[in-house]
Formats: sequence, C-alpha cells, structure tokens
Amino acid sequence: MLVSFTGAQSTGKSTLLNLSKVDPTYRKWNFVPEVTRVVKKMGHDINELGTDTTQLFIFAEHLKNHHNNHDTVLDRCIVDGVVYTQYLASVGKVSKWVVHHGMNLLEMLLPKLDIIFYTDPNIPLVDDGERSVDIDFRKNIIKIFEQTLSRPDIASKVVTLKGDADTRYKQFKKTIKNHDNIRQ
Repeated sequence: MLVSFTGAQSTGKSTLLNLSKVDPTYRKWNFVPEVTRVVKKMGHDINELGTDTTQLFIFAEHLKNHHNNHDTVLDRCIVDGVVYTQYLASVGKVSKWVVHHGMNLLEMLLPKLDIIFYTDPNIPLVDDGERSVDIDFRKNIIKIFEQTLSRPDIASKVVTLKGDADTRYKQFKKTIKNHDNIRQ
C-alpha cells in the first residue's frame, strides 16, 4: 500500500508522519520524509523561490518514492510537486515544459497511490525555519490544491483530515484499517 499526506505548508503532514513512525501498528512500514527538505539540503531554493531545477529534482524524488514495493507513507507526493510547480509557473519562475513534465508524471504515478490524505489547511501557519511563512503564498497554494484535488481521478483517492493532530491521526488509522479490510 502506498499512502501520502498532501497539502500546503504547515498543515500537519510531518506531525502525522512522525506519529505513524512510532505507532507499533506500522512498525513494518517505510516512511519517506518530505522531498522538499531533501532538495533544499542539496542546495536548491524551495517554496516561492523554486526554479526549473528545483522542481525537476523534486519530481525525480517523487518518481523514486512512488516506486516502493512495500507499505509506505509519504510526507508529500506527486500532487504536491505539481501544485507547487503550477504556482511557480503562474509567477514566471518555472517554465511551462516543467509543468507539463509534472503533469505527465502525475498521470503515471497517480495509479500507484492508494490513499491521499489531504491535511485541512485551517490551522495556524507556524515558522519552522524551513517552510514559507508568506500568507499570500500559502493562500495561493491552498487554492491550487483545492482545484487539483477536485479532479475526479484524484478526488476518488482523497481523504481530508480535519481537527487537531490526534483527531487527524485517528482518521488516518481508521482509513488505513478500512482499506486493508477491503484489500483482504
């Protein structure tokens, strides 16, 4: 099973990933941290400073992460890469061909995702020293997420997680359990 958290910055994705890492229920699962942080460690600008090169490296990480043959939880998936790339293209920082490349990867990788957990953005923006704290940037990203996640081929895989971290985590566990019961 391949599941992913997706959503704007500072919506609790990493918190939920970290909760699942220490949960004995998922002791045999793989956990993949956010690809943006990996790319930043490589020396590339991220968030609203991203470039063609940044987004191509992010797409390469998504390609790698979506080809896992073991139960895996991703902290971000190809949907995130496409959303941020669309934003960067809308402000002239990323070329249209990079957007098309991302859309092609989305079509290729979407069938590999069993569940996409969208973290509801109605929580405060917190500065962790890595993510953007620009309110307008976040609002634009949320708008693009909502448009993208409403596509029927994507919407059928989306479960929106709302409430505090504990409530969201309970929703996550219940959804995974229900999906496992259907698979068996």
